[in-house]
Parts: sequence; C-alpha cells; structure tokens
Amino acid sequence: MKEDFFKYQTQTSTHPLALEISHAKGSYIFDKEGNAHLDFVAGVSACSLGHCHPKISDAIKKQVDKYAHVMVYGEYIQEPAVVYTKLLASLLPESLTTTYLVNSGTEAIEGALKLARRATGRTELIAAKKAYHGNTMGSLSLMGYEERKSAFRPLVPDIRSIEFNNESDLDRITDKTAAVILETIQGGAGFIEPKNDYLKKVRERCDKVGALVILDEIQPGFGRTGKLFAFEHYNCTPDILVIGKGMGGGLPVGAFVASEKLMETLQDSPKLGHITTFGGNPIIAAASLATLKEITETNLIAETLDKEILFKKYLKHTLIKEIRGKGLMLALILENEEIANHVILTAAKEKLILFWLLFEPRAVRISPPLTISNEEIKQGCEQIISILNNY
Repeated sequence: MKEDFFKYQTQTSTHPLALEISHAKGSYIFDKEGNAHLDFVAGVSACSLGHCHPKISDAIKKQVDKYAHVMVYGEYIQEPAVVYTKLLASLLPESLTTTYLVNSGTEAIEGALKLARRATGRTELIAAKKAYHGNTMGSLSLMGYEERKSAFRPLVPDIRSIEFNNESDLDRITDKTAAVILETIQGGAGFIEPKNDYLKKVRERCDKVGALVILDEIQPGFGRTGKLFAFEHYNCTPDILVIGKGMGGGLPVGAFVASEKLMETLQDSPKLGHITTFGGNPIIAAASLATLKEITETNLIAETLDKEILFKKYLKHTLIKEIRGKGLMLALILENEEIANHVILTAAKEKLILFWLLFEPRAVRISPPLTISNEEIKQGCEQIISILNNY
C-alpha cells in the first residue's frame, strides 16, 4: 500500500508522514498495525466532533439510502440543505440570512470574491499580509507569501495588502475597494488574534467608504474558539461570512453567507453568477446538520474555553515561548524551527499527532476535536513536555 501511495497518488511534499490508516474513532486514529494515535490536529481543524461520531455517521447512512446527488446546486428543493441553512441563519446575525453551499473553503472564498465585485461594481480587493485563504487561483492571489505565488503568476489582478492589526494601514481602504477580506484569526501566520478592536475598526472604515467586509472563518468557525463563530469575540459582523473545515464533521464542504439583498446579485446579469455541481450535496448537508446540532445543543462550545485553560496549564516549558490562539485553535511557539520540527516528528513516532502551520516555522499546531476529553488533553501534553525535556 505504501509503495502504491507514492507511485499513484500525487504528493504535495517530498516527505509526507505516510501513516497507513486502518480506522478512526473519537480522538484516535488507528494504523494498520493496530496502534492508536492520539489526534491533536483533527484533520487540520476539520473533524470538529472527532472521528466517526455516531450522530454524523447515522445522518450520512440515513440520507444515502434516500438519495445522493440529484441535480446541480440551487434547482431542486433538497431537505437536508434547506433545514441546514435555515438553522444556520437562526444562529447568525440578522444580516447573514442566506447561505450558498459549495464544496470547500477555497471555493467559498472564490464565491465571496465574486459576490463582492458583483455587488459593489468595484474591482479592488484588500487582503492581509501573511494571509491564507486557500489555493485556487483567486484564493492564492490573496496570499501574503510571494514565494508560494510566484510560480503560478499571473494571478487575479487588483489585489492590495495591509498588515493585520496595523491600524495605520486602514487608510488604504478607499472608495475603490470592493471588499476587505481577513481571517478572523490568522491561521497560517501563527494563529494571530485581532487586537485593540482591530476588526471593529476595519468594519468602521469599510462602512465609511462603502466597501464590504469578508471574514474567513473556515478554520476558527463552528465552536473552535469558544463561540460558534470567532467574529462574535471581536465586535465585527461581516457582510460576507466564509465557512468550511469543521462545518461538515470531516466531509468536504464550504459555504459563503450574506444578506438576501447581496446574494440576489448573483441571480442576474449574468444569471448563474456562481454555479457548482455538487454544492449542497444532500449527504454532506445531512452531515453538516448533524454537526451543527451537536455543537449548538451541547456544552461543547463552552467546554472549548475550559480545555484551552487545561492546555495552557499543562504546556509550560522554557522552550515554549508563547501559546497563541483561542479555544482549541492553539499554536505552541517554540524557540526555533528545529525544535518545532523535532517535537512534531518525535510525537509522530510516539503516536501523538501534531502538525505544522504554513508560514510560521516555529509553530506546533494544536487543533484537536472539540470532543477531546480532559484526560486525553493531559496525556498528550505530558508527551509534549517529555519530548521537550529530552531535546
């Protein structure tokens, strides 16, 4: 199997971890030898309720026996998608009522960018330096790292950049700007939170010049930060909300959410302003509905902040310079890249799953399932401290 993996499946790096999976359950992934690996990554924040959560599995099984794909998005009334979007609207501010379901976070970003340009009649888009919004051409164009973009140029034009948390850059948002797109918490840059009401000030500047605010909640959304969506912490309601990752409980999904008035602009001139074949897939919508219900009808969101406290209690070491992030979206910032690599790779050998962040080489990602137990947190943290002690 490993030989075939390297021969037939396209690789994204020269050294993938290549763990051969047997099955997964709860907070654990099991390899072909039957070893249990404690998962502190949750598929990079995607498996909100852990692996094979019974309510998600049941929802998928029930729906797959009714119907799967029947028509391109938006033509037929399919109950799982309608019920899901209605529930989501009830949990969001009144200005975010209409959801366009797509297949991934990066497609949701593409839809949001198109919507902003279509609705405002403007072309300029402003993103943050060190941003990560995905890897399709539009999303890549927003990225703040030239070395990752240069091989794919020319990219989408008329994109400007500002520095996250730098208020003096807000003057760059003008009446030529269609939208400012920001991660509510910067992910690849090292789980950097907005400070000093930064997002609120972005909102105020955009209101002044008639630009839209797009917030990328693909990673921090769905309870990961101790609120259903991270923007609830920071006094900033976006015009367009982009979601994905943990939304589907491990299935591929994304969406962008806006007001009915904004979304109507995609219906005409031209018609089919955004189209997708598999968006709103009923099986994935059923899984998303089960995930959203479980997150909002239990104490998981509140418990996320309690679990953050536990991580910060257990992860104290001279080599850990700081712990960034919020809730269960945490990054250990170590002294240097070498130590970070050592921790991640040694933990993998010891059957604890950790991972890197894209643009911060000193960081170790900790984004476990929201369902992780206090005992599992303690166990994994003790392993990390032991690795650092033996460095």
